[in-house]
Amino acid sequence: MLDPAAPQLVINARTLLFSWLPADPGAAEALVPTGLRPHPQRQVFLNQYVVDDDTQTSGFGAYSLTYLGVSLADMEPPDRETPGGWWTHYLASSNRVRQYAAARGAPAADGTTRLDLRGGWLTAETWVDDRPLIRVTARVGHTGTDARSGHHRYLTRHHGELIVTDYPYVAEPVSPFEIESVEFLAPDHPVHALRPANPLDVCWGFYSPRVSFAYPARPGAPGEPAARHQVPARRARSGLPSGS
Repeated sequence: MLDPAAPQLVINARTLLFSWLPADPGAAEALVPTGLRPHPQRQVFLNQYVVDDDTQTSGFGAYSLTYLGVSLADMEPPDRETPGGWWTHYLASSNRVRQYAAARGAPAADGTTRLDLRGGWLTAETWVDDRPLIRVTARVGHTGTDARSGHHRYLTRHHGELIVTDYPYVAEPVSPFEIESVEFLAPDHPVHALRPANPLDVCWGFYSPRVSFAYPARPGAPGEPAARHQVPARRARSGLPSGS
């Protein structure tokens, strides 16, 4: 098992990330734990991505992942580009990734994500227990000279402790980009509570064939700087500077 305190790097993942307004805002809000406030619009976010080769990661190996959840109020990352989010579902194809993520508080479960791009049409599917759970269809163009970078902030809970982590990323989004449909195909699955409103109302998002990001080394508590250095106890007792 990977050390959950160690950072991990992923490069050039094929990634579809976007947000919508839910069909049942009350059901989405009910998934946010006490002490956190959902976004005023009760936005739902979805990330479906595929890492095709072992050489694209520092320790995960090749895998696919879908995560989704509810956006939060007053929890923006440092660049404030997108709202922070509470993970409600985290479906990974790799047991190594599931164990690592679960140890950091993610609601990790087994699932497979497939991205199929043909003639400008992208189909993104998430499968659980050999059945399709979510299917997204989008019209996508080509990458140009633009790049997008920043941080995404996600919150989890581990052993009763609320954890907030900022994930740095760099993406090369395509243009044009337009979500055509979002289908939730299993009404009996808990994820169905996050299905989009009809007509579909997309808040933000992008598709990129190359997204690089990191799982930082040290998750922190809300309001605590994520990169704060922990002084060894022996130095703290000595009164000497930590040296870093």
